[in-house]
Amino acid sequence: MELRQAFEIASCTDPGIVRAHNEDSIAADAANGLVVLADGMGGYNAGEVASGIATTVITTETARALANLRLQQEQDRKLATERLVREQVLKANTSIYQAAQSQPQYAGMGTTLVMCLFYDNRVMIAHLGDSRVYRLRDDVFMQVTRDHSLLQEQIDSGLITREQAKHAQHKNLVTRALGIDPTVEPEIHDYDAKPGDVYLLCSDGLCDMVSDEDIGLTVQALGANLKLAAQQLVQMANDNGGRDNVSGILVRILREYPAARGVMSKFFAWLK
Repeated sequence: MELRQAFEIASCTDPGIVRAHNEDSIAADAANGLVVLADGMGGYNAGEVASGIATTVITTETARALANLRLQQEQDRKLATERLVREQVLKANTSIYQAAQSQPQYAGMGTTLVMCLFYDNRVMIAHLGDSRVYRLRDDVFMQVTRDHSLLQEQIDSGLITREQAKHAQHKNLVTRALGIDPTVEPEIHDYDAKPGDVYLLCSDGLCDMVSDEDIGLTVQALGANLKLAAQQLVQMANDNGGRDNVSGILVRILREYPAARGVMSKFFAWLK
């Protein structure tokens, strides 16, 4: 079975009501079990450049690295996959940083990042900034990632409550981003994944404008039609003011996708 047959993927992105340009960038590579979302920042449309570099470099380089990883048949796939993900994020960081240093109009540009790499009935999630991953499993909808933001740090330290945070003026101040510094440390976690799971990757243009409860109810209610669900989430953000670019990627796991192991596993996979 090809890996792409294990997933259903749908996405939607929109500039929103207020902004003229869309500085979000999204990408999906079902054949390699990869989805990526980036929310760019910077003047003169530099954010659009940063997010575009991020998704392009990560999808291209991850596909190349996965081909080599499969050829090598590494024993510890979890460690190997984590190393692979970190390396591709660092490559994207270097590409954005060097572009910003060499071209004055791109000075200071950067982007948030969230990516999911599905492998061996698991998902490796890497993120920087306040773009998020949510998961719907057995009717339970939850946020998987934790924002790298000043607001989140204030919540964690007890300076403000989550209710107060909803009305804060500095929601978009991130404490980690891609391309701002010569090197960066992405937060990476690995989780089990099972058929029926639905994962949502989104920019803060969605979760700032729509409550987690309403996002979860929408994914549950429209989950049978992921494309419609993605479009509805964007529409809800715009209906609530659309103050930012808004993007979402939905991934449903349709069946198990274990990694082939050894010569006989490859043989039986070929017979299928």
